[in-house]
Amino acid sequence: MSGIIITGATGFLGGAIARRLLREGERVIALGRDRAKLSALAEASAETCAVDLSSDDPLPDLRVEGLIHCAALSSPWGTRAAFELANITGTRRALQLAHKAGVRRFIHISSPSVYFRFADQEAVPEDQPLPPPVNAYAATKAASETLVLAAPELSPIILRPRGLYGPGDTALLPRLLRAASRRPLPLMRGGVAATDLTYIDDVADAAITALRASAAPSRIYNVSGGEALSVRTVAERAGAMAGVPVRWRKLPWPLVLSATRASEALCGAVPGRPEPPVTAYSAGLFAFRQTLSLDRITKELGWRPRVSFDEGLARTFRELSK
Repeated sequence: MSGIIITGATGFLGGAIARRLLREGERVIALGRDRAKLSALAEASAETCAVDLSSDDPLPDLRVEGLIHCAALSSPWGTRAAFELANITGTRRALQLAHKAGVRRFIHISSPSVYFRFADQEAVPEDQPLPPPVNAYAATKAASETLVLAAPELSPIILRPRGLYGPGDTALLPRLLRAASRRPLPLMRGGVAATDLTYIDDVADAAITALRASAAPSRIYNVSGGEALSVRTVAERAGAMAGVPVRWRKLPWPLVLSATRASEALCGAVPGRPEPPVTAYSAGLFAFRQTLSLDRITKELGWRPRVSFDEGLARTFRELSK
């Protein structure tokens, strides 16, 4: 029965977790939709299964001890239906797979976007009441957490990792650098915006620590790099490493919020719903301080981040230069 199922194993985080477990000699069953990436994991000794949990693909017949659910649609823009299919239906099917496989510990990768509000929030704890969701992604991630917590027999643990980056990242830093190369970045509220990013290896380590923990079931843990980094610092250091000059333009936050809301409404009314240049949520990340408390995961699981932002950035661009 030994073995670990990883859903979304062809994604950024799922792949990192799979490779880490394989290096440690674990039996890994990698689920995903990208057949080329599944082939690469198979070459690294993973068992693989091409399956889309958001569809009616038949669930594989497996017997394992644990399941790490990484599969999700993570984006600042998209249709509500697409997010519900990937993040709610997909989670429901992952739970069905876990029951079918006799899983004893279910790890669910959620998101701290469920905390987001247009206000400064520092050292946010896991038990803080959640605000109304800022977008469909946050809404469906919160709903998926409710599904997971309703299955205590799986000893579930939910992780909310902040701002994943590292070699293989196609979202956070690439998006930031593309924006910086095209136009000045917005500098709002005197540049107070801050966040806490997390190097990919640290997130993988947190997931594996949770998988092996003897903690009580139905717990939620924040995961981050533990450093409150100003958004200006993140952009300028990443830009310097990438050779992208970062420019700033002072803008009033109320004006930016109004403009992004109007842009979202316009794009939402157009067939195909093209992504607006900037969403209100993305703009909010440049306007407010949003950091997480790591007290619970440190005290209960003994987990701490190991890779500083400077070291993680160096590792990321070192890999890109190869």
